[in-house]
Amino acid sequence: MPIYAYGYPVLKKVAEPIEQNYEGLNVLLENMWETMYGANGVGLAAPQVGLSIRIFLVDTIQLDKEGEESAGIKKAFINPTIITEEGEYWAYEEGCLSIPKLVGEVDRQEKVTIRYKDENWNEHTETYDGMNARVIQHEYDHLEGILFTERLKPLKKRLVSRKLDNIRKGKVDVGYKMKFKPTKR
Repeated sequence: MPIYAYGYPVLKKVAEPIEQNYEGLNVLLENMWETMYGANGVGLAAPQVGLSIRIFLVDTIQLDKEGEESAGIKKAFINPTIITEEGEYWAYEEGCLSIPKLVGEVDRQEKVTIRYKDENWNEHTETYDGMNARVIQHEYDHLEGILFTERLKPLKKRLVSRKLDNIRKGKVDVGYKMKFKPTKR
């Protein structure tokens, strides 16, 4: 699936929940996993593939160092709701498949509790911390129409504005399929 680039309105909309009988859900999830891995991502939200629905994927297992016990997760989150975010704020450089070749330091709280349905429609309420929490918060933001660039400090926002404009215009070279918003002539 193509990843929708910065500038597409679907990335700024609040996504809608889906029903259990959502047609083609399993195929959609398979395609989203394939798209995420094809772009070397650790998370992907449905708005990033042009669908304004409340689904995102996370695979932080691939961030684990070889030989260490896995602290990562690999899950689909359907109709998620963040219940609490707590703990100290910590800064970490984030990027986004919809905003390629651009990174910036984002402050997020270290712990998140989230309620969601899995692909079998079982409900879970779980708490995550560290990198798992960060990726969940980043992907959840996509469902709320928030991009990580909106969480950058004001000076950094000004510094990246030209890069964002170039991405919006399709002036970026990436190793995965992207869909850029047509520009008016």
